[in-house]
Amino acid sequence: MATATTAEEHADDLDIVAPSALRAAILDLRDLWGMFLRTLYYVFRGRREPGAIAEQMHAIGNRSLPFMCVTMAFIGAIICFQSALQSQRLIPDLTMLGATYTQLLVRDIAASVGAMPFATRVGAGIAAEIGSMVVTEQVDALRMCAADPVDYLVVPRFIASVVMGTVVLLISGFVAYLSGMLVANVVFDVNVHTFINFSMVGLADLAVGLFKCVTYGAAIAIVSAHRGLTTFGGSEGVGWATTQAVVGSCFAIIVLNLVISSVAYIVLF
Repeated sequence: MATATTAEEHADDLDIVAPSALRAAILDLRDLWGMFLRTLYYVFRGRREPGAIAEQMHAIGNRSLPFMCVTMAFIGAIICFQSALQSQRLIPDLTMLGATYTQLLVRDIAASVGAMPFATRVGAGIAAEIGSMVVTEQVDALRMCAADPVDYLVVPRFIASVVMGTVVLLISGFVAYLSGMLVANVVFDVNVHTFINFSMVGLADLAVGLFKCVTYGAAIAIVSAHRGLTTFGGSEGVGWATTQAVVGSCFAIIVLNLVISSVAYIVLF
């Protein structure tokens, strides 16, 4: 009887926790959507300090570029190496390795895979900066001065993340292409002129890849800024916000990748 009672209590607890978790997720998505709409409004109607966007562009773009280039160089080399190994098991001829690798890189890898390390670098920084301002009551001071924190804190980071995120992902994607070419030439003896083959890359691939870069930059900024503004509890809360920003940004990238790829496949391919 005790075992049965305990099982029934656990089932009741799950019934309580599951709707609560679902409700929290729905409220969180609603808050993120609301912040996104407010950010878009202030992008066109807001007032910002001179140089705020340029400062954030330098922090998000210039300081992330070395890390992203090194990371994507190794990722590109690994993907090209594994692709060549798998291709050799089916077709000994690797003349189309460059074409298939380029299509995969342009359509998905450069944006979706590159956005993950970019989110760890940029998302953590945005959440930590805004979270520190929240716990030190600087955000409250902005509200007392009739200033919206979204206008003064989120919008510059949003614009910088969209613009510089796209630029950084494109540059790091090109680095991944060069590293893949190097691996194909050195390890598998694929001629450089043979590897440089864009026959499988169309305008639809370029459009999807570029749209993903812009979307991921926007998602990283919104999710990270939201986590920063909801920080509480001092330094421990800043650490929580930073972790949640990275996790939330990576999850948003995965979901958006599925949605964009599915819609693009139905509409364009």
